[in-house]
Amino acid sequence: MNTPSKLQAVVECKCPRCRKGPIFSGKMFSFKGQVTNEYCSHCHLRFEREPGFFYVAMFISYAMNVVEMISISVAAYVLGVALTYENLWVYVAIILVGVFLFAPLNYRYSRVFLLHWLTPGLRFVPEISEKKAA
Repeated sequence: MNTPSKLQAVVECKCPRCRKGPIFSGKMFSFKGQVTNEYCSHCHLRFEREPGFFYVAMFISYAMNVVEMISISVAAYVLGVALTYENLWVYVAIILVGVFLFAPLNYRYSRVFLLHWLTPGLRFVPEISEKKAA
């Protein structure tokens, strides 16, 4: 069985150690909410490495949110919303709509980025990935 690349595993929200098991259960935009699995269903890696591990994901989510707000503001300006005092509330409304639309994406991918790129000692192990497939 073909092992997904690191980028593909990040986009699909797969385990960083085996790149097979899902990190989340449920859909991104559901009313029940996103749930981070406690363990990988393939290699049994515990995703929350220590108590409070995912608090760091809040900082990643904050950085993603700032980039999104700046991008939304620039896009609104480029698309013709004049940057004047009278249009201040238009910009605020556009930015708030963008923040709420991107919130589920920020929640999910801040945790994925933390697991894949910012966790020391957590790396891909091809032997574990191929173990259950055989």
